[in-house]
Amino acid sequence: METAHNIPLTAPEISNLWSGYQGDTLSRCVLTHFAAHVEDTEVRELIAYALELCDKHITRLLGYFETEKIPVPQGFGDEDVDPKAPRLFSDIFYLGYLLNMGKQGMALYAYSVPVSSRQDIREYLSECLASSSALYNRTLDLMLAKGVYVRPPRIPVPEAREYVHKESYFYALFEDKRPVNGPEIAHLYANIVTNLMGKALTLGFAQTAVSKDIRAYLLRGHEISGKHVEVFSSLLRDDGLPAPNYWDDGVTASTTPPYSDRLMMYHIGALSATGAVNYGVAAPNSTRRDITSVYVRLIGEIAKYGEDGAELMLKHQWMEKIPGAVERGSLVHQS
Repeated sequence: METAHNIPLTAPEISNLWSGYQGDTLSRCVLTHFAAHVEDTEVRELIAYALELCDKHITRLLGYFETEKIPVPQGFGDEDVDPKAPRLFSDIFYLGYLLNMGKQGMALYAYSVPVSSRQDIREYLSECLASSSALYNRTLDLMLAKGVYVRPPRIPVPEAREYVHKESYFYALFEDKRPVNGPEIAHLYANIVTNLMGKALTLGFAQTAVSKDIRAYLLRGHEISGKHVEVFSSLLRDDGLPAPNYWDDGVTASTTPPYSDRLMMYHIGALSATGAVNYGVAAPNSTRRDITSVYVRLIGEIAKYGEDGAELMLKHQWMEKIPGAVERGSLVHQS
């Protein structure tokens, strides 16, 4: 059993710790502003719980950086949030944000644990996975209790086994077009909800961005999210299924920035990357070819948006370099 800490960290372990610090310090800033303006006492308790998780993670991560002699990333801090800035989002939006935070945390840590080798790292990431699951479940329970959670569409329970007999099952050609199946509905629903979150977030961020180019970029993200919501919703509506619709009124009229432009750009970049991953998972799990082609096309649009965002980050010198392999070519030229 591994007990000593003299086992060198692997590339996935270093990158997971590094990225975790970026994410937790960002979340702490976002939640700090939420905590300063939340009105509902039950939502306040959830925000406090999420802040507590961030603080625990940050403390553990700083310990790893010190022990392993890894330079502490800049991350995000007091200079990136103004708790006194007016409220930007509603309490209901706060709940949706926390739900998404728990969901994305589960996905991130579920990936991180299997690519980690050292026992202490696996144990830490497993604890993070469990706490993300707890946050998700507590938030969902509260949303259900308050009647603000829109459940995914329902389908009839099959009466018997069925088998596919025609190739038209995979195509959507006029009269042979079949209704969407369970996995397709699940991914369409999930991607609608994620884009509704992005749509509201980019609108609020655009209202409060200081730099003109950042504001324009965020407004473009708002338009893309809205378009993707409509594309996915139409696929559900075509078969008489309801599409979720959250947070249309979740953004206030405030134009005072609660967050730095740097934080907002990093946040939207992370959400865009997550969206591309979600589409990449949904495409092969959708057996109707027209739906698969939709995901492939929209992945390209997200990739271009993310690339343009990275260029803006470079322009403003905000992009912190993630640890990587040695640049052998530069070493050769130095010798």
